[in-house]
Amino acid sequence: MITQCRSSRFGMLEIDDDSILTFPSGLLGFPESRRYVILDHDTEAPFKWLQSLDEPALAFVIIDPDLLLADYHIQVPDDALAEVQGSEADELSTAVILTIPSDDPGRMTANLRGPLLMNQRTKLCKQLVLSDEFPTRHPLFPVTAPDSTQCLAQAQS
Repeated sequence: MITQCRSSRFGMLEIDDDSILTFPSGLLGFPESRRYVILDHDTEAPFKWLQSLDEPALAFVIIDPDLLLADYHIQVPDDALAEVQGSEADELSTAVILTIPSDDPGRMTANLRGPLLMNQRTKLCKQLVLSDEFPTRHPLFPVTAPDSTQCLAQAQS
């Protein structure tokens, strides 16, 4: 079955009901918006859109955290596994939400503390809240400090 929805970014969308993801608890700050769909980005970039079907203006840029950090491994709490009706046999995936400053997209960050847990079989999802060991604003691109000659030239001017 096909569901039609409007998006402020993408216009009218026709969504296959099998691709609708449900967050029973909503996302942090958006508890009323529970139905989402993942849309591919227009480019070949690894970014995707998590578009709310309940709120046309609500969409998040997401990415697979394995593309950012090879050692990003999380322990899924039993209550979160229960909420997505997960089992050992399920294909669980994660994504993280990106923050992209409009004035400097090169300073985009990933929220590693609040990953999205998705069960591909049940289409149930949950945003986790992890410990403080994971940052909410992990830079995607390294911040390079100016070399000492640039600092000296700026200090003298």
